[in-house]
Amino acid sequence: MEQKEYKEAFVSNLNGTTLTENSLGLISCALCVVYHGLVLIYFFGGSTESPWKKFVLIDFVVLVAPLVFFCTTLSDVLHWVVLVLAVVLVISVFQIYCQRKKSAHQHLKEVIAGFLETSLDMNHIPFVTLFRVYVNVATSICILAVDFPIFPRRLAKAETYGTGPMDFGTAGFIFANALVSPEARQKNKTASHSKFYSAVKQIRLVSPLVFLGLTRLIIVKTMNYHEHISEYGLHWNFFFTLAVVRILSSFLLILCPVRSSWIVSCGIGICYQLLLETTNLKHFILHGSDGKDTRDGLINANREGLFSMFGYVSIYMAGVQAGTFIMKKRMLVIEWIKVQGCLAMSTFILLLLLSVCEVLTEPVSRRMANLSYVIWTVEHSLLFINMFMLADFILVFVKFLSGMSNVPCSWNILPDSAQRRKEKTLLKNNALEKVDKNKMRFCIIDAISRNQLLFFLQSNVLTGLVNLTVDTLHSNTFISLFVLLVYVFCNCIFVYILHINDITLKFW
Repeated sequence: MEQKEYKEAFVSNLNGTTLTENSLGLISCALCVVYHGLVLIYFFGGSTESPWKKFVLIDFVVLVAPLVFFCTTLSDVLHWVVLVLAVVLVISVFQIYCQRKKSAHQHLKEVIAGFLETSLDMNHIPFVTLFRVYVNVATSICILAVDFPIFPRRLAKAETYGTGPMDFGTAGFIFANALVSPEARQKNKTASHSKFYSAVKQIRLVSPLVFLGLTRLIIVKTMNYHEHISEYGLHWNFFFTLAVVRILSSFLLILCPVRSSWIVSCGIGICYQLLLETTNLKHFILHGSDGKDTRDGLINANREGLFSMFGYVSIYMAGVQAGTFIMKKRMLVIEWIKVQGCLAMSTFILLLLLSVCEVLTEPVSRRMANLSYVIWTVEHSLLFINMFMLADFILVFVKFLSGMSNVPCSWNILPDSAQRRKEKTLLKNNALEKVDKNKMRFCIIDAISRNQLLFFLQSNVLTGLVNLTVDTLHSNTFISLFVLLVYVFCNCIFVYILHINDITLKFW
């Protein structure tokens, strides 16, 4: 068997992992964000005035590098890791509260009442940025880690039925894009002809994705690079899926009100599942036109990629609905806590629906993007967002107790009237702009968010280079971790340097 066939077999015929283990991965990401904020508060007083090289190292070690260990050497004990980190976090926050109580002589009830009425800066919603960035970062780690034996096979993509971190990847990207789409942000409140123009504009906006899809296709076929054909098909790939889903969804949103996008999402998902159950479509997707898994003909060759569009469009429309709810302007902490309660209730209801759907129809299948897959990925996305929102609340609470404000990747607390007058004076002297710029410069999350497509593209390129130069299948634990950490650091440092130099590589 050739090296290419070995690598394809290494990532094929897998069954995924449990919903609980998938959820633990989400919680661990949120804990990284909280600990990053605590490190800055404890050791730097919330200041970001030191040289950027120090902060990029802290950001990488606390925000990104742990993910490599969580999905490799620590994967079997991740539940204990999460438990220990959570306990230490509770102790740390309690210690900060005790210090506040000594100095301010406030009881817990008074502190909580003041916290709930705290006003937040709504220029950006940090947990949305965190969700979008961590979907990208986790995917970039997994696409290389999966080629090493150190990466558990249960965490790789399931062949037909099953759930795992890598099964969430494409759906996570699609949900994240829908969350901040123009429709979700209510930027298309105009006449129908303007909506049509906006939808047509999407064709130009997704042209880079089509170009990248074609480029990837040519490179993979030319270099005879290993690929998991049952993922999308013989010629289809991730970039084509993103482009087509974006275009189809934009035209659908011309025909229906944005506030009703959840109805469209349910309608598409249910109708697609009915087609799978009542026609020969399911057998065709899984086994091909002749039942022998041949790839003759364009549609037959790319059947997974083409027909999974129904499921991914359903996910996109659900993401738009979630975005319209989340992006509404709110200022007080208590208002956002109510949002978190609604998202938690939605997550619970979707979990119940998932259980019912799997009993009545079939288990989750990324390969077909069936109704169970749609429900699972939407539930997973809302849970991920909820975890990051909770992380934001913890950091805001710590900042409220400690009086510190310059902690990146979290909400800024709006100052009182006296402080606002002082800031207006600084603004007149152009001093505040300098301060704000410094806040922006030192955060790897903002750096990746600024050039997300570039980050994912270079991840794919570096993954290919590593696979061509390193025998990943026979690498020991030390070599595997070293390669993965260097790979992720190279990905991060490039976009970080672009960010601190105020460069956004977007030409369309």
